[in-house]
Amino acid sequence: MEALLGSEAAQLWALFAASFLAATLLPGGSEPALFALLRFNSDIFWPALAVATFGNTLGGLTSYAIGRLLPERTARREVAWARRYGAPVLLLAWAPIVGDALCVAAGWLRLPLVPSTLYMAVGKFARYWLIAQAAT
Repeated sequence: MEALLGSEAAQLWALFAASFLAATLLPGGSEPALFALLRFNSDIFWPALAVATFGNTLGGLTSYAIGRLLPERTARREVAWARRYGAPVLLLAWAPIVGDALCVAAGWLRLPLVPSTLYMAVGKFARYWLIAQAAT
């Protein structure tokens, strides 16, 4: 099966790319990639979980950086949530549609980088951990 899917390193790099891109403003999902990878190779459970979380968090931080570059505008719902709840709202950064907007809003509001990163990573890890559990 490895010949079909490539080396473990190649699989993890592909998962990283899918996870990173899925967390930016580009459409796409990395959950199927993680699920399929672990269905075929459950031996790399923890590396795959770490790579998916890391890639997705970096993608979220890219959206955060984009938000920091935006000029001030009228607040939307996601910005209001981020303003009201602060960095903990980024526990929802994994959520489809609203998650990317929350990352941008956090950057736009200049929420502190370290707590924002930690909350983002925890939320994304929890989501990937559930998917990984379902795959194995």
